[in-house]
Amino acid sequence: MKIAVLMSGGIDSTMAALLLKEKGYDISGLTMINWDLKAVEQAVAAADYMGISHQVLDLRKVFYKKVIEYFHCSYEKCLTPNPCVECNRYIKFGALLDYALQQGFDKVGTGHYAQIELDSDSHRYRLKKGLDQSKDQSYFLYGLKQQQLAVSLFPLGRLNKTEVIDMAREAGIKGAENPESQEICFIKDDYREFIQDRVEHRPGRVVDLNGNILGSHRGLPFYTIGQRRGLGISAGRPIYVVALDAENNRLIVGDEADLYHDCLLTENNNFIYQENIDYPVQVQAKIRYASQAAPAQLKKAQDGLLRLTFENPQRAITGGQSAVYYLDDYVLGGGIIVKVLN
Repeated sequence: MKIAVLMSGGIDSTMAALLLKEKGYDISGLTMINWDLKAVEQAVAAADYMGISHQVLDLRKVFYKKVIEYFHCSYEKCLTPNPCVECNRYIKFGALLDYALQQGFDKVGTGHYAQIELDSDSHRYRLKKGLDQSKDQSYFLYGLKQQQLAVSLFPLGRLNKTEVIDMAREAGIKGAENPESQEICFIKDDYREFIQDRVEHRPGRVVDLNGNILGSHRGLPFYTIGQRRGLGISAGRPIYVVALDAENNRLIVGDEADLYHDCLLTENNNFIYQENIDYPVQVQAKIRYASQAAPAQLKKAQDGLLRLTFENPQRAITGGQSAVYYLDDYVLGGGIIVKVLN
């Protein structure tokens, strides 16, 4: 079997390639140019060390269209984007995967901490959490379709990160001790600097939940739900961004208690575990990658949207982020948060 390993230059994708090579597969490395050329150099060096062939594919145009434009357009619409989800959907398991298959490879391998299983009864590929719960990346992969899962391999899915580092050290792989790479590859420090000249924005009023004016803001794209620092106002107590009023260009602030809600609506849902859902369904759901999965009920709403209601209120539910639904350790599916309900 010929496998193209999507190598980013990091320790995880490098070890994915090494593990698949040790299993006897015909391995080649495949790296995309999307933003950071340093990552390409590291991937080339890693492939050379392992003695495997390697290709570099320039995907800067499609990456800009599908990820960068989506990123700054989301902020312009007062949403908080999740670029890693879009990159997986359209770039890594989209353009890059398509190229690999066109080149005659049977499957692609990556360094994701997640698992893929084929259910013999339903004949569906199912996405499962990685064994290392602290590194599990299934949240970012909920958008994958059956045809993408069918030709993907995640050799790190049943390993702990510490095991991967130990194996890399023993194999003499450079970078085993390096710190984790940043979550968003094209953001160095503050996203606000990145979008500064890419979004339309205008100053407006900062108000409390009663409409009282407390100060002014520089432009709504530069604020996110739950933000406390950088508001430029003093209320004599900790205050947080609780809503972005795009229609009136107002930044609404309140107490931490005002950040908690138990219900939201999602759109553009993709389901992996099963195609037809018998609503309502009880799930464990996450409203962002770093949050803990919490008990919730998923059911249909109007206009093709889905309504997710948590047993307990969740902090800082944010439009534009993904809500991912789990059945035990399996990903049922997920969608984009479009509205928070009181």
